[in-house]
Amino acid sequence: MSKPIDSATSTTKTVLTQPASETSPTASRLLHTPTARTLLPFINGGLAGMTATTVIQPIDMIKVRLQLAGEGVKTGPKPTPLSITREIIAQGKIGDLYTGLSAGLLRQAVYTTARLGFFDTFMTGLKARAETKGTDIGFAERATAGLTAGGLAAMIGNPADLALIRMQSDGLKPAAQRSHYTSVINALRRIATNEGISALWAGATPTVVRAMALNFGQLAFFSEAKNQLKSREATKAWSAQGQTLAASGVAGFFASFFSLPFDFVKTRLQKQGRGKDAKGYKSMADCFRRVAKEEGLLRFYRGFGTYYVRIAPHA
Repeated sequence: MSKPIDSATSTTKTVLTQPASETSPTASRLLHTPTARTLLPFINGGLAGMTATTVIQPIDMIKVRLQLAGEGVKTGPKPTPLSITREIIAQGKIGDLYTGLSAGLLRQAVYTTARLGFFDTFMTGLKARAETKGTDIGFAERATAGLTAGGLAAMIGNPADLALIRMQSDGLKPAAQRSHYTSVINALRRIATNEGISALWAGATPTVVRAMALNFGQLAFFSEAKNQLKSREATKAWSAQGQTLAASGVAGFFASFFSLPFDFVKTRLQKQGRGKDAKGYKSMADCFRRVAKEEGLLRFYRGFGTYYVRIAPHA
């Protein structure tokens, strides 16, 4: 084979086997700039969260309706995910299960982007410090980074979370009292105008605690479950993917167990408006007390199965 042909063949192989960033100087420079390195974790996290929201939005809608059913009543019919689904479809159409999707997408664009971005930023700092000291990052440091990232992101994303709950619960009101929000922007604007800017952070305390409890459950129990699966005779032969899936299921259960009561209270607080139709919960503690007294302690775990299905894939 002649030298020109050998040269062309070598060049073709290089182009086909090397990453695009290595064969494109412009792309390589762009991806390795400090700005791109800082923004990519935020962008990737936000897009991943928004994709997941699009898939699980009907499950979230059913979860919220289950939490609001029978408010203030200890006895009576017990709704199920199936009965709630039938009711929603009977009142309108299947598309109603996606009510509040725009708010859900905005929430993920803000919350997930900020949570994963903050976590990545914190971990980068911790790794640099650990390398300087010649040590490894411990579980406590990882947990602190996860809890802090989740809490900060939840506070930032609370307005979108509030709009989501208002849009999903609007159909429970009598027809004449419904707000008929057309989008998340419409909901945020009307809530701010009618109730004040501060109303956008209603339920912020349980929202932050929920996020921290959720992250704690995922971080602590995923790591522990995976270690146990690797060490036990019955499961050590499982594939890495099988062990990861099983650990995710375990972590999802505990994350749901720890966070659902706070998610329940968050939904109740964010659903109520500042008007005559408001239930009148004064705070997170007041909501916990009144629900426990009027509806029973188990009410905080209503819809656990639905919530687990929504949470476990993220673990």
